[in-house]
Amino acid sequence: MHRYSKYFAHRHADDELDCVPLLAAGLRREQARTVAHFDDQALTCDDIARQVAQLQRWFADEGLVQGDRVAVMLGNGAGHVHLIYALMLSGLVWVPVNTKLRGAALEYLLQHAEPKLLVIEDEFDALTASIDCGKTRRVPLPAFDTQEPAAAFTSPEIGVHDPLCVIYTSGTTGAPKGVVFTHRMMRIASEAALRVADVRAGDRLFLWEPLCHIGGAQMLMLPFLEAVTLHAVPRFSASQFWSQIERAGATQLHYLGGVLDILMQLPLDAQPEAHTLRVAWGAGVSACAWAPVQERLKVRLRECYGMTECSSFATANATGKPGSIGRALPWIEVELLDENGQPVKEGEAGEIVLSSKVNGTFLPTYLKNDEATQAALRNGKLHTGDRARRDADGDLFFIGRQTDSMRVRGENVSAWEIERIFAEHPAVRASAAIGVASPIGEQDILLNVQFKEEPVEWEIMHAWARERLASFQLPRYYRAVASFELTASERIKKHLLPRSVDDAWDRTVKAPV
Repeated sequence: MHRYSKYFAHRHADDELDCVPLLAAGLRREQARTVAHFDDQALTCDDIARQVAQLQRWFADEGLVQGDRVAVMLGNGAGHVHLIYALMLSGLVWVPVNTKLRGAALEYLLQHAEPKLLVIEDEFDALTASIDCGKTRRVPLPAFDTQEPAAAFTSPEIGVHDPLCVIYTSGTTGAPKGVVFTHRMMRIASEAALRVADVRAGDRLFLWEPLCHIGGAQMLMLPFLEAVTLHAVPRFSASQFWSQIERAGATQLHYLGGVLDILMQLPLDAQPEAHTLRVAWGAGVSACAWAPVQERLKVRLRECYGMTECSSFATANATGKPGSIGRALPWIEVELLDENGQPVKEGEAGEIVLSSKVNGTFLPTYLKNDEATQAALRNGKLHTGDRARRDADGDLFFIGRQTDSMRVRGENVSAWEIERIFAEHPAVRASAAIGVASPIGEQDILLNVQFKEEPVEWEIMHAWARERLASFQLPRYYRAVASFELTASERIKKHLLPRSVDDAWDRTVKAPV
């Protein structure tokens, strides 16, 4: 028996938990098979193989060699899918760029990752032209002749622990960290997605997540692990959601970023009486909302917990216990530890610390950040910085993050990133961003501002910020403070800041005329 068989059911006899052999064999074996539908366009194995071969010739013309980094700033589309497969099969390191990034955050990513190329769409041309991209060359995604005779794609020798991509995450304080995500990690993430989402042969998976996010990227390998198809759309749309589900006959929905809250707020007549969705899977449904969501949306909820650093998934709720993130996946062990590294008692909160029976489940390193790597990986275990408790049945319940960050619309948002932008405003002496409860999924951002002298009108301040921050980084609430209470090391004592927004300016509320 293969040493991984007891953990992963969707593997072949000679499989080393890799992506490239699986993907290459799948594309060559069933050329007429449809892997994905993008709106009304069917992507067959033959189509993908043809596009990959053409992209590989383009890579060579651009002077790329195995191991080079290629940043990609594209919206969801068939060309984006083809490019990801081509990068994967060529041993090039994909650097996904969130299309919502602006200004300093975008500049930081490109300067830190140092990609040879930045592949962009026309709509991002002016945006990227206005920043310092270092030595990175900006190029458009080429369009190829779909009628060109087929050419065989090639693939160099690529190790399972070689980098497949570098995914930037703002899960902690300080600058964003580049998670070096290996080929094995992507394979494990895909295997885990099958388990978490209860995927079965014949399922049709609704893909709306941005492909620059691990939540979208990990879906691309699923059709090569199981007899399923992806049904992709450019973005989530509440007004089109149910018609898209009906047209696709979709069976699974991945929820993050308040998607379920948005669907729950639609008028009753906007939702069909019967539909094909069987499972909604993701994170963030509270115990009190569990039954109403299942009853209204007519789906079975499957909560999970994970992070990019642990190949995306660590736990899954297969029993349906309301509010629980379930139990550890078969190849993961979860400990809950106190500040002294000792296990907490049943029912008490502790830091989620992960270990794995499968070599290569965790990131090998953060790009150019040994300090962060050593802080996260200690004695072979991954310290997540998140907290949970375990009940008498052994089920886990997520409590929150220990780090100075927020979860907004499915994105981890570093307070440090927001505060460093506002530090550039000439009227701001200091600022402190904190997360507050949101009526639509996870958290909203409240920015506390200490002005140097005269305050600035919030409308003007927000317009200034909108040009410099991604949409998910923009504060919803602003509040002026006379001063901040500081620690001995001159850090703001954020735990003392009120979470109430009663005295804050809300940018979503229009002023009376």
